[in-house]
Amino acid sequence: MSSAEPIFPKIAIVGLGLIGGSIAFAARRTWPSSHVLAIDREAVLREALSRRAIDAAASDLSAVADADLVVLAAPVRQNLSLLREVASHASQRALITDVGGTKRAIVDAAARLPKKTVFVGGHPLGGGARGGFEFATAGLFNRRPWILTPADSSADPTGAVERLSAFVSGLGAAPTVMSAADHDRLMAFISHLPQLTVTALMEVLGTIAGASGLRLAGQGLIDTTRLASSPASVWRDICATNADEIARALDLLIERLSDLRGDLQREEIIDAVFDHAAHWRAELMKGRD
Repeated sequence: MSSAEPIFPKIAIVGLGLIGGSIAFAARRTWPSSHVLAIDREAVLREALSRRAIDAAASDLSAVADADLVVLAAPVRQNLSLLREVASHASQRALITDVGGTKRAIVDAAARLPKKTVFVGGHPLGGGARGGFEFATAGLFNRRPWILTPADSSADPTGAVERLSAFVSGLGAAPTVMSAADHDRLMAFISHLPQLTVTALMEVLGTIAGASGLRLAGQGLIDTTRLASSPASVWRDICATNADEIARALDLLIERLSDLRGDLQREEIIDAVFDHAAHWRAELMKGRD
């Protein structure tokens, strides 16, 4: 299929923030003949129309009726509440997906919808230091992973996963498929745990060091704590919908820190921790430098 032939000729995006807006820009870049409609607040829609990110704007979910693809791009728990109404308006040919950072809750909710509803969970691992439509860009997903979580990762009777994978690839991302449970377990460690750890770290050292002390900090602390600027509005939903897996990840980190606390004077233990960390850091950075 050439880039000129849209995989989904009519796309509806519910929530036009950083991710939703970037999907709109990227879809229009790759498939100029596609028709992109967005549902959001009036001010956001006006800006999106002026920047030619979308072709049409709407304030009511019934506008998704003609869409071939419906993307739920609101916060996680808002997507959960939107899903049933969106499904009631969507046509039988429509594929519904989302872009939330946790997947079990919405995949389970989709499984309880009428059988005609085709839903494949999605999570693009592309983001920016700041959220909101004003920071949306067509290149946000370039070479970034995009995880797809169908209800049954071993079967694709309607071709939905294949079509959504092709769409995601067209946006510049690298799709991969896994179960919702595997996704939430993995994200608890590689995304949610780092966020909460850095946030807690910044809170502790800011409280103790104060503004004057922080001014003496070096670049290492600045690099380490970048995630501490993330908005709580996003992470409240992630914590609530993945609490069990995040708790397990936190327990393991707390256990490791407790062990380290008791071994601060044992050089061989400190050496081993740093060696292991350096090894896994090198693995993390392979192909990224």
